[in-house]
Amino acid sequence: MKKKRTETVCELCLREDTDITVHHLTPKELGGTFLPTAELCKPCHKQIHALYTNAELAVRLNSIELLQQDDKVRKFLKWIRKQPSSKLTKARKSKKGN
Repeated sequence: MKKKRTETVCELCLREDTDITVHHLTPKELGGTFLPTAELCKPCHKQIHALYTNAELAVRLNSIELLQQDDKVRKFLKWIRKQPSSKLTKARKSKKGN
């Protein structure tokens, strides 16, 4: 069962008062069960998984800092930070190949 806390700050987009989910920075299926996690809002969490495979997340994007520096994620963050915390969004895959 996923841990969930409500009404807190997303570590990725830094929006406040949003529902939070736990994101394993290294996916559990690739050995990340007991490795660090991050508290992300649902839109950020869904978008990360829409853009990248678990293998790519494990190897290349396994920290908040690396995610924030990624071009595709940075573009999404620029947009999502302008949205109200209550807004539900749909994750969009990148138009270009991963």
